[in-house]
Amino acid sequence: MVTFVNRFEVSGPVEEFERAFEATSDFFRTQPGFVSHRMLRHLEHSGHYVNVAEWRDVDSFREAVGHPGFEPHARILRALATSTPGLYTPLLEWAAAEPGQLG
Repeated sequence: MVTFVNRFEVSGPVEEFERAFEATSDFFRTQPGFVSHRMLRHLEHSGHYVNVAEWRDVDSFREAVGHPGFEPHARILRALATSTPGLYTPLLEWAAAEPGQLG
């Protein structure tokens, strides 16, 4: 499992960016190896977003972003925002303890 994290700073209309990202999301959901994603909008800074996507493996992710069908989505997003992408691998993960499970 790999995690793709991409921060966006939108310079165009945020509504247009959100529509374009939803279309991009629809594209990725059909790609082999896609697991899930979440788009987060900053509470205090309009136009700042973070996408967190889970992929089965690096190869699946690279095949999806190399797919010819992705290029039109990438072009539209680049016209509306700058981004800082990166692939990550899990290192540490915690979940809240169930009530009564603490020592």
